Amino acid sequence: MNIQLQPEFDDILQPLGHDAAAFFLAASLYHARKISFASAAHLAGLDFEAFKARLQEHFGLGYIIADECVLGDLETVANMAIQ
Repeated sequence: MNIQLQPEFDDILQPLGHDAAAFFLAASLYHARKISFASAAHLAGLDFEAFKARLQEHFGLGYIIADECVLGDLETVANMAIQ
């Protein structure tokens, strides 16, 4: 599938680096929790660390960790402390 962007995007995306459109599309899908971090990095054409670095650069964080995961981890640690 080829995507044709409006010409106005050129001025915005050009200073953001090579393949900025692919990065921001992949990052948007990752932030919407539609694809995994690894899938987003692959779609952006970046390795794991480079994708994380660009997420941090443009969004202030590299990973999205669901509240449910954190709560589950806290519960696991609490159960281990009891034993």
